[in-house]
Amino acid sequence: MYTLYTRPNCGLCEEAKSALTLLQEDYPIDFREINIEDDEQLHERYMLMIPVLAKQEKVLLYGNFGYGELLEALIL
Repeated sequence: MYTLYTRPNCGLCEEAKSALTLLQEDYPIDFREINIEDDEQLHERYMLMIPVLAKQEKVLLYGNFGYGELLEALIL
């Protein structure tokens, strides 16, 4: 299970979420979305990095990433 850390009104977050959803059409990838503004520690940790994709607290991708970067990081 992957975790996508986001916050409201974040264009890059929406793009990352869309890319993950698109990737799910071809690969069995489960992710949950967490709003960093709901947790002060997460907000402090990721506020300058979002969106952040992590697996078991290990950051895999952050910032501006799309389908190609996801494919490379998660599948290849």
